[in-house]
Amino acid sequence: MGRHLPLRALRAALAVALALPLAAGAEEERDGVFYKPDEQRPADLVVLREWSTIQGTHLIGVHGMKPDPNDPAARTIVVWVESPTGVQLAVDTLRCSASAPMRLTKQANRLLIKELNPGGQITEANRLDHQIWWAACHPEQAGKNPALLAPLARQLGYSGQLIEQQQVLPGQPR
Repeated sequence: MGRHLPLRALRAALAVALALPLAAGAEEERDGVFYKPDEQRPADLVVLREWSTIQGTHLIGVHGMKPDPNDPAARTIVVWVESPTGVQLAVDTLRCSASAPMRLTKQANRLLIKELNPGGQITEANRLDHQIWWAACHPEQAGKNPALLAPLARQLGYSGQLIEQQQVLPGQPR
């Protein structure tokens, strides 16, 4: 999802991109108190994964889901990747249509187009993609295990028979 940026720069960029108010960051001091990334989590953050290492706590979550005004089947969502040293943010685009569900995300200088199969097999390789997709496309299912949502997916019109695949497009060098 890119290199680590100072949290202050990340907050400013996110505030401009999403027109959100700035929040205090890890290196920011208020009244002699330094704030940690976990203390700055958005109120609507849905935790998808959390684990601990010797360095500290790591977390992946989503928040800020917005429908696309030009496409009723599309949504955007902010992916929050927290580590002991800071937070990385990415804005993913999801297509929720039953015929072509997908996740569009950026990783370093690459654009990843991931065609998904809601209601199909969930593995460690596609679990996060499906968790993000469910959070954006069906927010009431956010944070639930996508492997247990197959019956609901079929009820919602997803066949569970689509072929999952990924396309990687190189980014523009600058």
